[in-house]
Amino acid sequence: MKVHILDDYHDTLRHLPSFGMLADHDVTVWTDRAPNEEALAGCIENAEALVLFRDRTAITESLVEKLPDLRLVSMRGTYPHVDVPALTKRGIAFCTNLHSDSFSFGAAELTFALMLAAMRNLPEQIASVRAGHWQAGVGRSLRGRTLGLYGYGRIARAVAGFARSFGMEIVWWASEDGRARASADGETVANSREAFFAEPDVVSVHLRLTPETREIVTRSDLARMRPDALFVNTARAGLVEDGALIAALDAGRPGRAAVDVFRGEPVTDPKDPQIAHAKIIPTPHIGFVTQDELDMQFSDIYQQVNAFCEGAPINLINPEVLG
Repeated sequence: MKVHILDDYHDTLRHLPSFGMLADHDVTVWTDRAPNEEALAGCIENAEALVLFRDRTAITESLVEKLPDLRLVSMRGTYPHVDVPALTKRGIAFCTNLHSDSFSFGAAELTFALMLAAMRNLPEQIASVRAGHWQAGVGRSLRGRTLGLYGYGRIARAVAGFARSFGMEIVWWASEDGRARASADGETVANSREAFFAEPDVVSVHLRLTPETREIVTRSDLARMRPDALFVNTARAGLVEDGALIAALDAGRPGRAAVDVFRGEPVTDPKDPQIAHAKIIPTPHIGFVTQDELDMQFSDIYQQVNAFCEGAPINLINPEVLG
């Protein structure tokens, strides 16, 4: 098949062991980002299979209509950016491994790294010493502080493990089912949503972005946080009400944020308040971007491509196309 891999910004994938799984295919790897959908369609018009790099490119009905040879879209994870009915209408298979048996340790590690960076004022300390000014203020220890984790999934539980090794207390909030599972596991669940946001030193969000969770963290939630608290988001920007974080930081509650996900990615304007705000520590959506994570994830994606070519598709979201 003519396989096009989108949005591999650093030309990483072809250098990983898993890339050999595509040896029998005609593969094109795109390392740049098309300026618009029309240009993208022109680049990939002969694609028979599209391999998506998470949600970096939206698969819309208008794009699908411009790709006459497309037979398969393969990715890993949830897919709010993919118009599945449009694919189904055109008889295009959509396969995605929802990885119920694995998760991104990289995202959990970055979450904790951002917590450490924010609490110890690492951006300011690094800038100060490079400018010849030595120490810049006094940070805070994690030991003895409380971490609030929103979402009782695998990444959040991994973060909790890291936090406990640093001597932190953990309090949870989640869906009704998630809170019930946390309680059954002997975990501490906040008495109320209001208390969950108001009391911890750090609040970190770990939810999948679905129609039900979109903008689930509101301006009111953030306004309840303490003026010395830290808000962390390495999950999805759409989980937070649009504009709410900037407004909350401007109002002084919470006191700081560390963020790996943004609206309108990639964000390349250095003046964009999402990355330029003095109270935000930004990283460019690198939670899952490690060699180890990518090799594991794309092994799953390539396996879907090969299974489709062998006539036995796996992880098929729209099985009706087989008819």
